[in-house]
Amino acid sequence: MFNPTRNQARQIFFDTWYKYGQQESLSGMETIALEVILQHPEYHSMLANYDQFIDKDYLPEFGETNPFLHMSMHMAIQEQLSIDQPFGIQERYRNLVTKLGDEHAATHNMMECLGEMIWHAQRDQTPPNAQIYLDCLDKSIRS
Repeated sequence: MFNPTRNQARQIFFDTWYKYGQQESLSGMETIALEVILQHPEYHSMLANYDQFIDKDYLPEFGETNPFLHMSMHMAIQEQLSIDQPFGIQERYRNLVTKLGDEHAATHNMMECLGEMIWHAQRDQTPPNAQIYLDCLDKSIRS
């Protein structure tokens, strides 16, 4: 199983942004990363400053959003949608897009639910429970 270090996971974003700027060809994963990067212009200057940001710690208790985690969650959701895993995620995504009128907003809503599932797994020291994720999405669609 692919289990990158923090810096390896960040490196794909730096490499993708660099290659995009140089008009170099991208791998499949880099193409997905670029789609996410282009949706987040607020991170472009950070991605142009490798030395300053490759090792930066982000502290949520001080209101800091980790841009690498944020973009990685976007990529994870894109992968889930591409294979409809967990089953039914594509339909829920379409329902959220219809409700919110915006694909990016729907993805951010899904990120909240994905984060909730991960939080439960960490707290309970159990594998992630897809039903928690799907139930959270269903609640978002209904509310």
